[in-house]
Amino acid sequence: MEKKELSSEVKDSGLDYKSRIPGEITEEQKEEMEKTRKELDNFKKKVLKKYPFTIALGILPPQAAEKIEEEEIQDPSQLEEVKKTKPVHMIMLIPEDNYKDIPKIKADLLKEVKEMKEKTWLHIKTPVDVWNYCMDGKYDMQSAIAMSYPLHDNGFLGGLRVCEIHKSLVLRKFERYIVSYVMCGSFVRGDATKTSDVDVFIVIDDTDVKRMPRLELKEKLRGIIYQYIYEASELAGVKNKLNVQVYILTEFWESVKDANPVIFTMLRDGYPLYDRGTFMPWKLLLKMGKLKPSPEAIDMFMGMGDKMEKTVKTVLTDLIIGDIYWGVITPAQALLMLFGLAPPTTKETPKVFRETFVEKEKILEKKYADILEKIVGTYKAFEHEKIKDGDLKGKDVDEYLKDAVDYLKRLKELRVQIEKRSQEKTIDEIYTSVIGMLQGMFGKKSEEALVSDFEKNVVKKGNLPDFYLRILYDLIKAKEEFKKGKMEKHEIESVRKNAYDLINHLIEYTQRCELSAMQKARMKLKAKDKTYEIIFTPSIVFLIDDGKINKVENGKIKDSNGEEFTKAISEMKNKEVVIDEKIFEVLRKHIGNFEIVL
Repeated sequence: MEKKELSSEVKDSGLDYKSRIPGEITEEQKEEMEKTRKELDNFKKKVLKKYPFTIALGILPPQAAEKIEEEEIQDPSQLEEVKKTKPVHMIMLIPEDNYKDIPKIKADLLKEVKEMKEKTWLHIKTPVDVWNYCMDGKYDMQSAIAMSYPLHDNGFLGGLRVCEIHKSLVLRKFERYIVSYVMCGSFVRGDATKTSDVDVFIVIDDTDVKRMPRLELKEKLRGIIYQYIYEASELAGVKNKLNVQVYILTEFWESVKDANPVIFTMLRDGYPLYDRGTFMPWKLLLKMGKLKPSPEAIDMFMGMGDKMEKTVKTVLTDLIIGDIYWGVITPAQALLMLFGLAPPTTKETPKVFRETFVEKEKILEKKYADILEKIVGTYKAFEHEKIKDGDLKGKDVDEYLKDAVDYLKRLKELRVQIEKRSQEKTIDEIYTSVIGMLQGMFGKKSEEALVSDFEKNVVKKGNLPDFYLRILYDLIKAKEEFKKGKMEKHEIESVRKNAYDLINHLIEYTQRCELSAMQKARMKLKAKDKTYEIIFTPSIVFLIDDGKINKVENGKIKDSNGEEFTKAISEMKNKEVVIDEKIFEVLRKHIGNFEIVL
């Protein structure tokens, strides 16, 4: 996919989300950290060998290290000393099951640290420690860890970093509307991998909206929030897909009140990366057992079981009538358009599809037209209520799906066939157009002679740059190469684009030549305060009188027309015009004595 340019919001600096995107560091810091990373590479290998369960190992950038120092060092004098020495701060994350081993691991690794040239401060934590920072509202601490330069990462730091960056972009844009930004799913449960999706939900405050409906606010903000997903992923440099669910506060509260299982799961498992005192009270109330479903909610959820059979039957029908039908009809219309036909209606598509590709062109097997007709026929039967919900079974879905997959695979091959034909037609048509124009300029000659005349009479005389001679050679070569099947699609497109450029310049050059020739054989005559225009061509002399086109023929002035005039002008190319003085005698009899103005 082509990369988009990141918005201006991501180009600021600083740690706090109001002035900086977490995870974004200066080039100078990046270079310094890269040197440190090499020195610490051996240390990383020893750590992973001794403690293979390590979740992540990273270097904290200076601005993030300060947050950790201020949180963990309570003695002011020691804190001042640490700031003076400026040690490298490393963060090591281990599973919660190994929490009790932290003192032993730290003592063991400190021996390795002391042998290193770089003064290093090691912090060992578990994911629970990170989530506790969130629970306590210490979002700067969680942000600091998210900024770590990873030496080793099983996916935890990457997932945390992409959420932090996205959160910061969102808060910077409209902090006043954001109530809670919560991370949930596999990352907080502890079973995520490097490629796991990162699940987030955002709650928007709609209780103080005066200028627009609540749902309009939700859709407007959701659109911007989703736009930031790409930017966050680019900055974080991770493969994890960020899944964001957006709720307005009133509907979220309704879901909490009705004990919606999805929302309860989010409250139970989620951890806030930002919260304005809304999510945490609900989470704690749920933990205390104070959030309970109403009798109406119980009835509603139980009722869903009663609807199960009907729902499944409806879904089976929708799979064939909806997804599979549109999945086969739309590509068929697309290929008909690619072939050069106007898109037929859905009802006409199977017939036109069969007639075009099976019967007329004979480039598609009959069975694929049969599959299209069968699926479209089923759809039409449902429209006319000949098929109802429940009539189609699971085996029907399997059969239709199998046919549809086979059909779509064949249509991809058919597209290649059509495109190849189209490309061949394109090359031939462009070649014919260019050669035809050259023949119009230099006469009907061989390809070699035309190229020689073009070079001698147009390029070398400075009328067109050398570049267009190369384009002409490329077009001739492309025609031969294409026949041999040696051209790629992008090469054909390049030749086509350049050739059209050549054609446009040849048209312009021809028009200039015609205009120049016409100017040389053009005069203005003035007689009795009236001006006439006379134009000499190789075959006819024209007299223009107040826009009316006349011609001089057999010593008389006769009526003419635009078609005859245009044809005579076009014959002036590469031909000399000889002016016969007798013409002036004829004109003098018609308009009287005159003088030549131009």
